Amino acid sequence: MPNISNPVKLPIFSANHLRIFLRLQPINALFMSSSSVPTHQRIAHLILDQKSASQALQTFRWASKVPNFTHNQSTYKALVHKLCVFRRFETVKELLDEMPGSIGSLPDEDIFVTIVRGLGRAHRTREAITVIDLVSRFEKEPSLKIYNSILGVLVEEDIDLAKDFYRKKMMGCGIQGDDYTFGILMKGLCLTNRIGDGFKLLQLMKSRGLKPNTVIYNTLIHALCKNGKIGRGRSLMNEMVEPSEVTFNILVSGYCREGDLIQALVLLEKSFNLGFVPDIVTVTKVVEILCDKGRVTEAVEVLERVEDKGGVVDAVAYNTLIKGFCSLGKATLGHRFLKEMERKGCLPNVNTYNALISGFSESGKLDMALDLFQEMRTDGISLNFVTYNTLIRGLCSGGRIEDGFKILDLMEDNRGGPGGQISPYNIVIYGLYKENRLDEALDFLTKMEIFFPRLVNRSLTILGFCEEGNVEEAKRVYDQMVREGGVPSALVYIRLIDSFCQEGDTRRAFELMNSMVGHGYFPVASTFNAIISEFCRQGKVGSASKLMGDMIERGCVPDKESYNPLIEALCSGGDFQRALRSLLQMVEKGIVPDYFTWNSLLLCLSQETIWLESKNMFRINNLLHWMFET
Repeated sequence: MPNISNPVKLPIFSANHLRIFLRLQPINALFMSSSSVPTHQRIAHLILDQKSASQALQTFRWASKVPNFTHNQSTYKALVHKLCVFRRFETVKELLDEMPGSIGSLPDEDIFVTIVRGLGRAHRTREAITVIDLVSRFEKEPSLKIYNSILGVLVEEDIDLAKDFYRKKMMGCGIQGDDYTFGILMKGLCLTNRIGDGFKLLQLMKSRGLKPNTVIYNTLIHALCKNGKIGRGRSLMNEMVEPSEVTFNILVSGYCREGDLIQALVLLEKSFNLGFVPDIVTVTKVVEILCDKGRVTEAVEVLERVEDKGGVVDAVAYNTLIKGFCSLGKATLGHRFLKEMERKGCLPNVNTYNALISGFSESGKLDMALDLFQEMRTDGISLNFVTYNTLIRGLCSGGRIEDGFKILDLMEDNRGGPGGQISPYNIVIYGLYKENRLDEALDFLTKMEIFFPRLVNRSLTILGFCEEGNVEEAKRVYDQMVREGGVPSALVYIRLIDSFCQEGDTRRAFELMNSMVGHGYFPVASTFNAIISEFCRQGKVGSASKLMGDMIERGCVPDKESYNPLIEALCSGGDFQRALRSLLQMVEKGIVPDYFTWNSLLLCLSQETIWLESKNMFRINNLLHWMFET
């Protein structure tokens, strides 16, 4: 063995060589201290661990000088692989030429396959075909494995080139191929959506007495499902002697993607009956659709069946189920599944807690949401932006703004500021708006300037133009803000809506209110009232009534200012019956009519001579009695 105990004195050693030497010191020590010889596997690993082609070559040459060690096919293959990684293909050819003299044998098929794959990774696809000539230099016939590896590389880049190679180079030499050959071709055809050619290939196999395997069928079925031809894919499954779990995964997922829950459930049941357990990704898709349709009980049953069959339900599947319960307002039931997850050793993650915090917030159970938040902190679960944002939204929308401020402060402390996310700040403004604390909302908006200078500047400019009565300029700045990707706050929206109503432009006011709702800021009664009042002033009583209906339907409680302009407009139009119905609806909601309401109604009533002359005197007496009581 060469004396390399002090390698820096040898002229052949560079800094890189020194690093190689130091890396090899443990094995050097082993060889010098005993008669053991390194295994071929160990040397192959050392070669593969090198960071450059030259280092790999140096390691290979060093091993050649180890006493009693002789390279074999595996160490040459390792070096060939490393040289291919660094695109040293000419060096590879020189290495192949030395093998017969070095180890007394020709390169085997695995080495040629390694070269083919290396050319493929280097995107030198056409050169991969020349490996056949390289094999012939050693007076060998290329094996089917080599042909298949070339075919696989060609398919990745050009299916037509692959088909031509199969026809001319393989079939032309009498090589028909095997299941793997046809599987490669089917993959290439399906990747390029040549489904018709895929069916022709299937028929070609059958005509030659070959039975297409499950992989070939699954590849074609997957292509059909990807192109929306799920029914045809299912028919193809019926041809299969033994459909696999993957077959059912493909078809069930396809039906889920198309929203065909019935067929997805039918195939899921069939897979269970055949003893298959679809993968959890597929099962989760079924659970998601069931939950979206409110069928959470069936979703629970699906997960139970999976577990009964030996499948494992992961956190994503549980989270999907929990979201389903929360979307139905059943966060408490969803919370039980968090406990079930823990009991079964499936650890809840941040998405689990976020779903439940959202569910409890939407249900108005804010204390439960806060308890879960605290549980996350205690258990060491990393809080993300969604956690903070969801809880702040729940607290501020639910009237607990001071608690919302505390969580916002905590977010800033733990995350080092808002991280460019304005949503929780806009939520706070929305909460203050809902509580009619508009001065505080404006003050908070001004303080936000430290984090969001451009957006706050735009917002204050809009509010200033609205105050001056210059609504067109305000809208121009608003449009500019939106184009820049800014999200206006509720304060900006309500000022613009009020200003457009004052200008009589109910269309643009209504559009802004829709945009406001789209950002999650549902207007309170005062904002609806501005548009209702303007509709009524313009004589558009039908539009005002419809908006009032939408307002009530969405859970916004109207007030006296909502009803007064509507009743007055109905009375002015002589529609006493509808005015009276509105009054009765108003009183049923516990809203006490004021002087203006009664005045409009009685003035209208005094002109309803036909109504007065009919048998409605009893109702008039009731109205008068009602008026005196209120």
